[in-house]
Amino acid sequence: MPQNLLELRVRNLGVIDDVTVSLGPGMTALTGETGAGKTLLIQALSLLLGGRADHSVVRAGAEEALVEGRFAIPAGSRRGRDEDDPAGEDGELLLARSVVRGGRSRAWIDGRMASLAALTEAVRDLIELHGQHEHRSLTHTDAQRGALDGFGHVDLAPLESARRHLRQLMADAEAVGGDSRQRAREVDLLRYQLDEIDAVGIEDPGEDDRLGAEEDRLAAAEAYRASAAAALAAVSGSDDASALGRLAEASGAVSGRDGLVPLADRIRSAMGDLTDLAVELRAIVETWEDDPERLESVRGRRHLFRQLERKYGGTLSEVLSFAVGARERLEAIGDDEQRALQLDDEIRSARQALDAVESKVASARRRAAPRLAAEIEGTLRTLAMPSARFSIAVEGGGPADQVTFWLAANPGEPSQPLAKVASGGELARTMMAVRLAVGGSPGVMAFDEVDAGIGGAAATAVGMALAGLGRGAQVLVVTHLAQVAALADHQIEVRKFERGGRTCSDVVPLDTEGRVIEISRMLSGRPDSSSARRHARELLDGVPAAGARA
Repeated sequence: MPQNLLELRVRNLGVIDDVTVSLGPGMTALTGETGAGKTLLIQALSLLLGGRADHSVVRAGAEEALVEGRFAIPAGSRRGRDEDDPAGEDGELLLARSVVRGGRSRAWIDGRMASLAALTEAVRDLIELHGQHEHRSLTHTDAQRGALDGFGHVDLAPLESARRHLRQLMADAEAVGGDSRQRAREVDLLRYQLDEIDAVGIEDPGEDDRLGAEEDRLAAAEAYRASAAAALAAVSGSDDASALGRLAEASGAVSGRDGLVPLADRIRSAMGDLTDLAVELRAIVETWEDDPERLESVRGRRHLFRQLERKYGGTLSEVLSFAVGARERLEAIGDDEQRALQLDDEIRSARQALDAVESKVASARRRAAPRLAAEIEGTLRTLAMPSARFSIAVEGGGPADQVTFWLAANPGEPSQPLAKVASGGELARTMMAVRLAVGGSPGVMAFDEVDAGIGGAAATAVGMALAGLGRGAQVLVVTHLAQVAALADHQIEVRKFERGGRTCSDVVPLDTEGRVIEISRMLSGRPDSSSARRHARELLDGVPAAGARA
């Protein structure tokens, strides 16, 4: 399915009250008296393209101007809409743009409100305007570069592949730690941290708890001995009031009684436990001595633990985990270093390969540029620009991406970039010549002022060029020339009339007889002139039937 504008509705735009235009494939001529509103239809398309919204275009007495367009869109080429939107399955795209008097403009895509940027994106490759409007895609450097590449069959796939490969290698190099100096700094830091941890020689995560208990004991050894002595006296003192003495008395009381044997056994067991406890208490009393040097050593080691914990974790367990991670990172950096050295070699090779591909692309562009320029210039000479000079500058390093189309439309004028060409008619004819030479086009091409200041054979040449474009795209052309209108597949007359004391415009699709009358008017200003109608029929008879060129 070709990309076509199926229907255009315009309300409250200038002299247009409310008109709906249905459009077919091929070339359509928009004709009518001066001031009837033909250019307003092109301006309506400009609004759909995201063009500047001038509030002065809102029809007097109305609060809002509205433009709506319904496009036929091939599957897979829709922009600015959700992929899961069922409305996208019918092969149509609905766009709308409003200009509110004294307010901001608004946009819609398939009935949903959208930003102006989204609207522009949706029709970026769909419509191209030429004439007094601003949406001239071929004036942009990237479009000109694309046109040159298309004409010269410049294969960009190796260039994109080489660039992609280099980007991936650079990303891989970044992933292994950046450059060698950065990795060296990280290695030095990790080794310093590990040396600091290893120098302390932590036995295990519980060492600090054990040393804490020992520090507490050493700091109060005398008090510990006194407490142990008191406990020892209570357990095994010389008087009968000691625990062992009372248990011995209890054992004697139950001995010899068969029914109390289990209790006697339990008393003897308790006496054994107390005897063991007494041994341990006596060891404390007799062996625990003051040891200031050991106390200082324990305190010093625990201080080292606190320093490590401040740097590497809140506990010894976390410090040891940090050390494990640091060793793993050192090992990984060693592996990364080997990979980095390999990547350095691969990056150097990739840069060399990219340089070679860029040089090849640059050479292909520079070879194609003069051929394309000559072909465009030759076409311009048939389009009422006999003295035009056209050139293509291919500049910049690498693949020479800076491609600029230059035009000197008239003798004695300096060449200037297409974007700076002031004449709408000259620029539009240049765009036609470029499209004819390069081939390929957006779905819809609209021309205004393309026939400004020409006539006779030049007008016929322009009409034939437009018809040629209409073989591969939908072409809309605002024209005052009968020769151009006669070459169109379809013709629409824009008529101005008065209603209720106000000027309005209407859009009328013309059948064959209607075209004869309108072309007669364009030829002589007298649509009822028999000679003019005869000439009009001659012009139309020299054109294949509508759609024959599609």
